[in-house]
Amino acid sequence: MNVKQEPKTFGEVFALLAGLWRDNGALGFLRLAITLGKTPTPAGRWWAASVFVAAASALFVLYQLATVGHKAFNTSSDGVNWGMAISSYVYFALMSSGLTMVASLGTVFGFKQFLPIAKRCIFLAIITLIAAFSILALEIGHPFRMLWSMPTGLQIHSPMFWMGVFYSIDLVLLFIKFYLLWQDKWDTWLSHAVGIAGFVAVILASGMLGLVFGSMVMRPMWFGPFTSIYYMLTAALCGAAAIVVTTYMAYGFDSKRMPAGLRAMATGHDMPMVFATLIGLTLVMFVTRFWVGLWTNQDGMEGFKVLAKTPLFHIELWVGLVLPFLMMLRRPANTRMRYQIVAAFLVLGAMFINRYEFIIGGQLVPMFKGLWVNSLEPYVPSITEWSLSIMGFAMVLAMYAFGDKLFDLSAAPDEVEDLAAKTQLEAA
Repeated sequence: MNVKQEPKTFGEVFALLAGLWRDNGALGFLRLAITLGKTPTPAGRWWAASVFVAAASALFVLYQLATVGHKAFNTSSDGVNWGMAISSYVYFALMSSGLTMVASLGTVFGFKQFLPIAKRCIFLAIITLIAAFSILALEIGHPFRMLWSMPTGLQIHSPMFWMGVFYSIDLVLLFIKFYLLWQDKWDTWLSHAVGIAGFVAVILASGMLGLVFGSMVMRPMWFGPFTSIYYMLTAALCGAAAIVVTTYMAYGFDSKRMPAGLRAMATGHDMPMVFATLIGLTLVMFVTRFWVGLWTNQDGMEGFKVLAKTPLFHIELWVGLVLPFLMMLRRPANTRMRYQIVAAFLVLGAMFINRYEFIIGGQLVPMFKGLWVNSLEPYVPSITEWSLSIMGFAMVLAMYAFGDKLFDLSAAPDEVEDLAAKTQLEAA
């Protein structure tokens, strides 16, 4: 059972907007657009600020690219080729993949207790992937060349080509899946087929993104099949953290305002167990990767020693992974809102550091260096690169606030809501 009314067709959406324009006039409609409605939602409170920050950041980046060119990025062809912009792209792209994986728990694998977050996961997967593509488009310089270079070039031996193909397919399937859930088609053959196809596409997309780096033998810190698995696992962790934060945000960090099915999942042990498992597996892979990197004497792996001495590494490990893991293991505290929110925010921060350290750390050692080269490549993100990352976060917040206002992102099948309500009545 839906907790709020939402337009079910595009005609109803346009009729709603036209009605607001007619009833309030042009200035009144503009005022409502700025405040996101007469009754702002908890998510809508950051709408205007997010739109302003996203627009200002994008305009600044465009100005820099128009006047300075790619020199606005502190990257070079003979040093660090991919900077903070690429790490931010990877961060949002894998967050999108992880959100799709979390949604698949209910829509593909039949764990009905996760259906109350499925629609929100799919919507968030769409907007985070749009943010990722937007960052990448501004970083590569000539994004529209992809429109003809990909179908005409067909570089089928390149993992980067297949990454683009699978993420494009993933985005299309996400739109279709969200439309089906918007129409309350939870249990149709088409919904199941799109869900399965979307899950396969996102596994291939995130795997190919990992393979882009894992195929580079000249970069020993990236090279190997381990990279794709590492990316898929950390994507799931990032998606789980993102849905915890955004779900509580939508209800003003008050679980009592949630519908029955969502509240049952938030205060139960299912989500904390999934979250703790993903953190634990990520910890094992993270420590294993660094253990091997610090132990080996292979040329080109010196970057691990440099990263292990930085404050960011220890913040990521102890504050962003170990502490949330311990919090999610502690029962019954792991079912309480404040523990879940703190753990999720820490994990999201740790994953942002992780993407940055992975991308930049893998390029610290100069390629094909001789014995006479003892120094590592210097790199500090430029203001333009910082602006791109800020733009990505602001875009996600703005689009999420709009979507939360327009759609019932907590919608679930009636049977799930009825069962949750009945369970809560029996418990009372």
